Amino acid sequence: MKSFLPSDLKTPELHALLLGSIGPRPIAFASTIDADGKPNLSPYSFFNVFSANPPIMIFSPARRVRNNTTKHTLENVLATKEVVINVVNYAIVQQMSLSSTEYAAGVNEFEKAGLSMLKSDIVKPFRVKESPVQYECKVKEVVALGEEGGAGNLIIAEVVKLHVNEAILTKDLKINQHEIDLVARMGGNWYTRANLGMFEVPKPLSQLGIGVDQIPHEIRNSNFLTGNDLGILGNVEKLPTAEEIKQFIETEKLYEKIDLQSEAAKHEQAKLYITKGRILSAWKTLLA
Repeated sequence: MKSFLPSDLKTPELHALLLGSIGPRPIAFASTIDADGKPNLSPYSFFNVFSANPPIMIFSPARRVRNNTTKHTLENVLATKEVVINVVNYAIVQQMSLSSTEYAAGVNEFEKAGLSMLKSDIVKPFRVKESPVQYECKVKEVVALGEEGGAGNLIIAEVVKLHVNEAILTKDLKINQHEIDLVARMGGNWYTRANLGMFEVPKPLSQLGIGVDQIPHEIRNSNFLTGNDLGILGNVEKLPTAEEIKQFIETEKLYEKIDLQSEAAKHEQAKLYITKGRILSAWKTLLA
């Protein structure tokens, strides 16, 4: 057994040990708006439910370790005192991950992640339409735990209205645990799926992925590609050039595998590449 005092470790080292050993952690997919009404969407795994009467949830946007700056979610909550906490299931996990990219203030992560904004009934922040359960919340208190990088900020939120997809709701008003298909965070890039166990989701690009909103309309509305597929496709820095696509078609002999005039054939082949982790190949196929 190796033992440490917290002061013995650098903050990134302590952070990795904490997150690698405390899990699975549920994910608060937090929707907020800034003082000008611009939406923001970001996931947090320092999160749980702490009371049923009154219904209280707490999540914590920590100060960034690398430069001690605060996150847009915290700034918005302090300005508006409202938040929507959306739960994350497997069907939206890639889009959720893409939304965690540190886009500039004012950029709409709903659009970048290809998720739908749904008007709330009581609070101003939007709900995530694709989330199976959405909690409209009023913020009761924000507790700052420190002033250094890595310090948490406990956002204590009271649920004022909840929305549950009927497909996961039983007749006696319980959640079908198989149907909701929740995911949770582990250490590093690892997640766990309640139905199946651990899987890996690579972090978004530090250079900023193009986002689902920059994917061409005919691809974004594909009958073959899922929201997760689109989230993966949106996590590239730039699209391949015409010359790169041409070389790929010749090298891969793509014209022998599929009908390049068929949109359906290209989308099915691209999906196959995505399952193999060949994301650029998928893009070159889609744009061929």
